[in-house]
Amino acid sequence: MDRVCVIGAGSSGIAACQVLSARGIEYDCFETGSEVGGNWRYLNDNGMSSAYRSLHINTSRQMMEFKSFPMPAHLPAYPSHFQIAEYFDDFVKHHGFRDRIRFRTEVTSVSVTSGGYLVTTRDRDTGSETSVVYGSVIVANGHHWSPRLPEPAFPGSFSGEELHAHFYKTPERFADKKVLVLGIGNSACDIAVESSRVSARTFLAMRRGAHIMPKYLFGMPTDHLTTSALARFAPAWLQALSLRAMLRLARGKLSSYGLPEPSHGILAAHPTVSDDLLTRLGHGDITVKPNVSRLDGTGVVFDDGSREEVDVIVYCTGYKVDFPFLDSSSFSAVSSADNEVSLYRRVVDPAHPGLYFLGLIQPLGAIMPLAEAQAEWIADLVSGRAALPSVPEMKAEIDSYRESLRSRYVKSKRHTLEVDFLGYQRELQEERRAGAARR
Repeated sequence: MDRVCVIGAGSSGIAACQVLSARGIEYDCFETGSEVGGNWRYLNDNGMSSAYRSLHINTSRQMMEFKSFPMPAHLPAYPSHFQIAEYFDDFVKHHGFRDRIRFRTEVTSVSVTSGGYLVTTRDRDTGSETSVVYGSVIVANGHHWSPRLPEPAFPGSFSGEELHAHFYKTPERFADKKVLVLGIGNSACDIAVESSRVSARTFLAMRRGAHIMPKYLFGMPTDHLTTSALARFAPAWLQALSLRAMLRLARGKLSSYGLPEPSHGILAAHPTVSDDLLTRLGHGDITVKPNVSRLDGTGVVFDDGSREEVDVIVYCTGYKVDFPFLDSSSFSAVSSADNEVSLYRRVVDPAHPGLYFLGLIQPLGAIMPLAEAQAEWIADLVSGRAALPSVPEMKAEIDSYRESLRSRYVKSKRHTLEVDFLGYQRELQEERRAGAARR
């Protein structure tokens, strides 16, 4: 077996390290920052964390925990990012591979070479560069760190402050200001709620409606429904119908709170989870607006023709799938401007044997157990326990996946990486069995 390079020591990267260590596969892991945890390390000195001070997970700890190291029972159902970062530290300590991670080391280039991939790294403290050939490379640098601003940009100009949600940490900067939050995802809801407590006024603008899910339904974490008997055995239409009925019973119509009713099905977009948004709307602390039409000096004009004076605009408009160390002309499978990726089972680039992408998914559920399962399959491939199908077969699977996305989800750059938690778990299990049979 050739030595493996793991890029990143966030939640997916450490999952790869644990599996490779357990299998006795030699590897080096490179992390730009000084600690593990990636996005969950608040104020991470790698400069890529999007965590804000009040952030808590939106998937319960029972759903989020690694199979190889369950979360402590004393943690709350929805831990904070501080608790999650501590859990990752304990995970690494428990499995004993911290010394295998080279911290403050940035991967600057990965290129194809004889025998595998030439990986160039830079020591952030000394500036020295090193190049080593690896037989396999596992890319685990995350996909929530490269901010995407509205595309195309809104016409006009704005004289106030503009920032992306990636750079938001605490609400004090919004004290006594008029704030516009653009978006209706999880970050948008959290930031709108927080800013409304200190701002002179907070507006929440969006292109389309979204289904707002509470963190609890009938006394249990809502995401437990994704692993219930209904989720395991019922068809998708029945799952959607049941969830819609439960939400209507629990919170009524969204239009009662001033939000637009979603035009898409409840499982046709990534869920927005918030217990606080509807309450703040009911209190009149947040004003809902349609999408921005144009920027207008000290204010903003919206699609309904209304205009509001605004001091700050916060763009909660998502992230780009970005691999700055990969040459886009050579690695076209993951270089789409629209966040489209062409990976077999969301992991393998058919054109580049030995190159794997870990955690490059957006699950309806938690990502950590799925990254762990992906790492097990990658270890099968690296160790020779399993083999891949032919390139035409892999491309056919990729086309089928894309077609399923188009038929189910709202068309947007946010929904190019979606997977169902249970369905994707089964997919990986079946692939591992099939791969073992191909040896």
